[in-house]
Amino acid sequence: MAKIVLKDISKKYKDETVISGLNLTIQDGSFTVLVGPSGCGKSTTLRMIAGLEKESGGEIWIGDQCVNGTQPGLRDVAMVFQNYALYPTMTVCENIEFGLKNRKVPKQERDALVREICEIVALTPYLDKKPQQLSGGQRQRVALARAMVKKPQVFILDEPLSNLDAKLRNQMRTELIQLHRRLGTTFVYVTHDQVEAMSMGDEIVVMNKGVIQQIDAPMKLYNDPDNLFTAQFIGTPSMNVVDVQAVQGLHVDTSAKIGYVGFRAEHVLMGAELRSEGLELGGEIMTRESLGAENIYQIRSNAGVLFAKTFLSSLETAEHTKVVVPYNRLYYFDPDGNRIRETMIPRQRNLAVIGGALK
Repeated sequence: MAKIVLKDISKKYKDETVISGLNLTIQDGSFTVLVGPSGCGKSTTLRMIAGLEKESGGEIWIGDQCVNGTQPGLRDVAMVFQNYALYPTMTVCENIEFGLKNRKVPKQERDALVREICEIVALTPYLDKKPQQLSGGQRQRVALARAMVKKPQVFILDEPLSNLDAKLRNQMRTELIQLHRRLGTTFVYVTHDQVEAMSMGDEIVVMNKGVIQQIDAPMKLYNDPDNLFTAQFIGTPSMNVVDVQAVQGLHVDTSAKIGYVGFRAEHVLMGAELRSEGLELGGEIMTRESLGAENIYQIRSNAGVLFAKTFLSSLETAEHTKVVVPYNRLYYFDPDGNRIRETMIPRQRNLAVIGGALK
């Protein structure tokens, strides 16, 4: 196991700066997830840790060693990619032990390591099969086993589940969580899927355009975002955000200038729940989606399209609706998108309205 420290890391491709001044500490034994949209720099960061990309500036430490200039094979890091990268002419056993052979590990020791790892990832019955005879989930297990057999200090996983169908992804997420708990090794996982990030990581690093937006535990990111980007990237549906100019009569005590007001879909009250006082929204119901235990509505208001999530047993049938967001469920952001935390709940009642009068 090892702690990873990135100090003032930058990465340039010709004249384009992809990452600038990035500082990040990944704790020993943690399951840390780097998440963000395509092109945010998360995979580049991962590849620099592994030694597959050369940093343009800064230092990378793995454990007590600065690994700048150290070859990938000497960093004690194992990588798992989304495309498995298995040798099609080799059996499962041969794929897993290939790296051990290159390192001149004696056959008896190789066999013992392969057996041990295959028991952990449930591959023992498939040792003599070729990759083309396996399912996608089994191939991913082979790729994991090939990495595990090296017993590295750090596992690096670059969107390893993206080629699997939804059911297999859910299954493999669970297996990876259990695997991490069993091994206790440092896992660094890259994904653009915030559901994967929320369900797997003990710590999540949210990135955008090469800049870290927030580092926190999953539910802290969801309940206490630092900025608009994190608020809208984490969560499904994403946080509703409206320009403060679309909100009439909202008076709060703050020394900061408010640019935007946000609220989560599940904090929107509608129908029989409308006994609370707060920010009122009126609009036209565009879509209704029943997901069994919950219903999701898409509502067109004067302030834009909004989402509401309710746990009422029946769907709202009206074309136009009124909903309320309790004042203590509102989030406030300045014009640059930074969170304002010192706001107080409005003292005046029922003054804040979005979407105008109902038809």
